[in-house]
Amino acid sequence: MATCPRGAIPRIGTGDHSFATGVWSPVHNGAVPKRPVTFRATDVPGVDVSDADVPDADVPETDVPETDDSTSLNSLTAIRTALFAWWDANARDLPWRFGRTTPWGVLVSEVMSQQTQMSRVVPYWLSWMGTWPDAAALASASTAEVLTAWGRLGYPRRALRLQECAKVVAGRYHDALPATYDELVALPGVGDYTASAVLSFARGQRIPVIDTNIRRALSRVLLGKESLGGSANREERDLAERVLPSKAPDSATWNQAVMELGALVCTAKAPLCDSCPLAPRCRFLAAGRPGLGERRTRPRQRFQGTNRQVRGKILEALRGISVNGGVDGAAAGTQPVTATGVQPATAPEVQPATVPVPTLPRDRVEALWGDHVQLDACIASLDEDGLIEIMPDGSLRLPR
Repeated sequence: MATCPRGAIPRIGTGDHSFATGVWSPVHNGAVPKRPVTFRATDVPGVDVSDADVPDADVPETDVPETDDSTSLNSLTAIRTALFAWWDANARDLPWRFGRTTPWGVLVSEVMSQQTQMSRVVPYWLSWMGTWPDAAALASASTAEVLTAWGRLGYPRRALRLQECAKVVAGRYHDALPATYDELVALPGVGDYTASAVLSFARGQRIPVIDTNIRRALSRVLLGKESLGGSANREERDLAERVLPSKAPDSATWNQAVMELGALVCTAKAPLCDSCPLAPRCRFLAAGRPGLGERRTRPRQRFQGTNRQVRGKILEALRGISVNGGVDGAAAGTQPVTATGVQPATAPEVQPATVPVPTLPRDRVEALWGDHVQLDACIASLDEDGLIEIMPDGSLRLPR
C-alpha cells in the first residue's frame, strides 16, 4: 500500500474512507510544515535561545540548570528540526492519522488506545468505524452489540462510556463533535488528555497534550531526569506548555511527534538512544541516564486468579454466544428483545421486530470458574457496571 506524506496537521473531511473493508485512500492533501519553526523566546526554561529569530525577551527564572558548552545545542530550534524530520520519515501509518478520519474517529481511536497497545487497536478501530462511522450510528446500537464489538480490547466500561458519549453528541450537538475544550471534557468518558488530543490531532488547535510518552520524552531531553509516572505534576505541565510551538499547525505536529518518539524510541525501560534523533541534545543521556526506568513505587498487579481475569472470562463467553448464536451450537437459551434501530417518524404504527438475545445458562456460567464465591462476586460487579444482565433463572446475557 502506498504511504502518505508525513508531518502536516490533519485536515478533516479529506480522503476516501473505506473503514468496512479496512482499506483507505492515503490522501493527505497537505505539505510537510516548513522549517525552521518559530517559537517564543520563553518557550523552554534554561535552554539557549540565542539562535531563535524572535525579539529579545527575558527568560523567567526556573529550577532548571543553566546550559553549558556541552548542552548549548539543546535549543528548541535544533530539537524541533531534528524531531520533525524524524516524524516525517518514521511516523506510523495509522488509519486515523493524516486527515483520513473525522474528529469523532480520532476520539474513538484515543478511547480505544487507553492502556492498550496500538497494534491491537487498529483492527478493532477499522471494524468499529465500518459499523458505526459516527456518533449517531453508535448511539442507536444495542449495548450487546457494542460490548461484542469491543472484543478483547480490555476495560469494557470504556465501550459503555463511549456509547454514552455518542448519545450526547448525537442528541445535543446534532452528531457533530464539539470543538471546545470545556464542551469536550463535559462529555461522558472524556478527560483532559482525550479532549486535548482531539483538539490538537483532529482540529489542529494549539493545546498541550500530556500523556505518559510525552512526559517521559520531554523530562529526559529537556530536564535530564526520569519521569516517574503517575499523575502529571506541575513542573511537567508547565514544561509541556512552554515548549509547545506558538503556531497551531506546528503545535499539532509537535504533540504527535513527541508522543511517537516516546512510544517507539524513548521507551520506559529500554530507550533506543543510539537511534534517537535527539540524542545529541538529550540532557538525560548526557548525564548517564540517571534513574532509568524508575517509577513511583506501587505493587505490581498480578492477573492470574484475579477478579479481572474472572470478569474477562464471563464477558468472553457472552461475546462468544452473541457472535456464534449459541454455546457449542445449541446450549444457549434466548430471550426476546426489541431489535435495534430507529423507527421512521412518519410510520409510528410500525412495530419493531423481535430478535433472540442469547443467554448463557447457569450451569455453563458455573463451569467458567471453580471458585463460585469469587464467580458470583464478579457477576455482581459486572451487573453493577452495566456490562451484563442477570436473568431470573440465573443465566446471563449482554445488555440490550
